[in-house]
Amino acid sequence: MDKRPSRIISELLARPDQLALEMGAEGELLVARVRAIGCAVALLLPALVLLGGGTVREAMIGLTSAVVINVFAQVWLALARNARRYPWLPLASSIWDVTATSCVLATLAFHDPVAGTGSLVVWCFYVVSILLTALRHDGRLTLYIGALATVQYALLAALIFALAPAELLVSVDYGTASIAGQMQRVVLLLLVTLVTATIVYRMQRLVAMSGRDGLTGLPNRAWLLQSMPRIFTAARSSGASLTLALLDLDGFRRINDETGHQSGDRALRQVASQLEQMLEENEHLARIGGQEFVLLLASPIGSAWERLDRARLQLNERPFLPGRGTDPQWLSFSAGLAAWPQDGDSTSTLLRSADRRLQQAKQAGRNRVVARDA
Repeated sequence: MDKRPSRIISELLARPDQLALEMGAEGELLVARVRAIGCAVALLLPALVLLGGGTVREAMIGLTSAVVINVFAQVWLALARNARRYPWLPLASSIWDVTATSCVLATLAFHDPVAGTGSLVVWCFYVVSILLTALRHDGRLTLYIGALATVQYALLAALIFALAPAELLVSVDYGTASIAGQMQRVVLLLLVTLVTATIVYRMQRLVAMSGRDGLTGLPNRAWLLQSMPRIFTAARSSGASLTLALLDLDGFRRINDETGHQSGDRALRQVASQLEQMLEENEHLARIGGQEFVLLLASPIGSAWERLDRARLQLNERPFLPGRGTDPQWLSFSAGLAAWPQDGDSTSTLLRSADRRLQQAKQAGRNRVVARDA
């Protein structure tokens, strides 16, 4: 695997695969819950400010800010319960987290310039905002939010040093504000972004490996089960047809026994490549185990039968050559089709319907596609 920095950056900037996006939607709900808990805890901070010798003004600013972020935390939580409907939610909520932190610091700086650069508790919410992007499984989001937090804080610090008189940059509570100290914080934000991006990259790789078949590179059963709810929702909202085909290679054990497992693997890759060629936009092919494949076709069941039967005939016409000095092997498959939602409105019911028709195809002599119950 190519691990050059340029390759890692390009993968981070690429759109995550569908399994990662599905997991990111679940991560958004987790982030929303963590945010709600954290914001609730933030209600205690004004009291801690007073106990620590802070001013009433600082405590009131903290209380007002805590109330506002708690209101928004509940809004984000409500939206995150159905995150798949709002693909913009991770970006919007992350921008809010960073910008709300900047606003609180700016409000503190308006009354006490040193507080805007010296409040470590508030500044740490930048770090938390960046770290939480890891749960969204999107490297683009991590890099953008890290850059946004860094730029916003750098601009805020620059404005404070440019506008505040030197005598106001000294505080009993926060010490003396220095440019070197602010540069250190900016560097820390960049380091946190780098570490979080590395975590996201590793998680994306693990998700990709867990959702892909190592032999053919096709999506696997885990990807199928994770993605089907989204595919159903998309078909329902667009009014598109959807047919699931369960396909099994005929007599594949014979190829493994006669030519060896390496030749069997090559045969599987050849079948996968040929089936991929028949896919159109928004259609999918997955290998769910052994010699079994699932096709998700955006066609009515009659059209899907015609297309798959044509692919079956083409496969029959193309012999598989295991190697030099060996006889060509003729590949064929049997398949069962199930239409959504007529034959089932869930993944399990569709697979059962398709498997029942697949077994009928096997019993009828194999090398055929069955779309209706006998």
